[in-house]
Amino acid sequence: MQTRDIFANISPLDHRYSRRKKNFDQIGKYLSENATIEFQAEVELALVKVLARKGMAPEQAPAEVEKAINELTTEEIYAEEAKTKHNIRALVNCIQKKVSKDIRPYIHFTATSYDIVDTANSLRYQKAAQELILPKLKELHKSWAEIALREKDRVQIGRTHGQHAVPVTFGFTIAEYVARLGERIEEIEAKADKLVGKFSGAVGAYNASSIFFEDPEEFEKEVLAELGLKPGEHSTQIVQAEPITDFIHALVSTFSVLAAFADDMRHLQRSEIAEIGEHFGKDQVGSSTMPHKRNPINYENVKSLWKAFMPQMTTVYMDQLSEHQRDLTNSASSRFIPELITALLSAAARLTRVSSKMAVDQENIKKNFEQNKKMIVAEPLYILLAAAGHPDAHEAVRKLTLMAQETDFSLRELVEQSQELQGYWDKFTKRQKELILKPEKYTGIAAEKTEKIVKNWQHKFDYDLKTEVL
Repeated sequence: MQTRDIFANISPLDHRYSRRKKNFDQIGKYLSENATIEFQAEVELALVKVLARKGMAPEQAPAEVEKAINELTTEEIYAEEAKTKHNIRALVNCIQKKVSKDIRPYIHFTATSYDIVDTANSLRYQKAAQELILPKLKELHKSWAEIALREKDRVQIGRTHGQHAVPVTFGFTIAEYVARLGERIEEIEAKADKLVGKFSGAVGAYNASSIFFEDPEEFEKEVLAELGLKPGEHSTQIVQAEPITDFIHALVSTFSVLAAFADDMRHLQRSEIAEIGEHFGKDQVGSSTMPHKRNPINYENVKSLWKAFMPQMTTVYMDQLSEHQRDLTNSASSRFIPELITALLSAAARLTRVSSKMAVDQENIKKNFEQNKKMIVAEPLYILLAAAGHPDAHEAVRKLTLMAQETDFSLRELVEQSQELQGYWDKFTKRQKELILKPEKYTGIAAEKTEKIVKNWQHKFDYDLKTEVL
């Protein structure tokens, strides 16, 4: 057998992002052209099984057809297609050549090409989701949950619009993505389960099958049940576009969550922030000219892949349009869906690796918090002054922040110096004063919320968590 030359491929997904043989083989099982033909042949076999069960095809037909499709090669089908100029007719011809003459009439019996194509695509995408995509995403989700739980109490300055806001915890920062990815995983699972097949013929009206079956819809259900699928409420020559559109949207929106996480972590690696880092190999190079560089390449790669494949969602939406009972304008465009899935899997695998080795710089997180410590109590101070009866607390604190920026005094010290505000300060409870005196305690329920989120998804996905510090 010829050795695979990854560098002879055109797509970077082959020679760069899935070049490890294990990864390539896992993905290829569902998304390669070999897989496409294998799943299409499986649909043809399901048809013959039902015909034999109904006594229309010879009893030995399923066994012969199964043996035939196991002997098929993609090369021979493509060679046949060069003659027929039709991919499914080529598949049918190649199967028929390998079975007895009395069985040949039942290959593709009453079917149209897209009974096979659309059903096979729904089947392989559903299996890819269940057996590959969801397990990979849950692996990533678990790594984020472990970080969130481990770091639930580590105080971090919150940031909005790139500016220091009020305190959170680093665990709470990660918990956002635990929740978002968890919800996306559930959405992928739900939409994969709703992928449908069809066996309704050339225009969806069961014209051919109704000649032979009193209830052609029941016949359709039986064929699809062999594959673990159900029919949609209506079909034309193709299945309704919405189930696959919803499924791909679930994948793309998941990819967006991964890209958002990657972008946040990339910013936290900036030299002037440096709150997290990636573990570098001893021979790894960050720059060809600057030996000191340790670039956030993994996070940047994920964002870059997302930029390349997120726009494919527009094409998927455009494929919802098909004239009358069908045109061919979705044929070429839909062949690129496997690339989008492959890119998502590559991004998930990369983030799982880097997340499992994330280094949290405790000193820099603390330093960044301390940098603006005297200002970040402005929110609780304003709220507490208002609660104590100050008629214009927001304006009073705004003026104090300007004074604090111009002096070395903290907001607390300026309150002490203000005769106007001292009376309100005296009304604060001990706990309320502590929030002003010790801003690191002003984290709301960040730690509790983090733990609640993690425990929720741990229960749903049933995994054990490791939370030791790296």
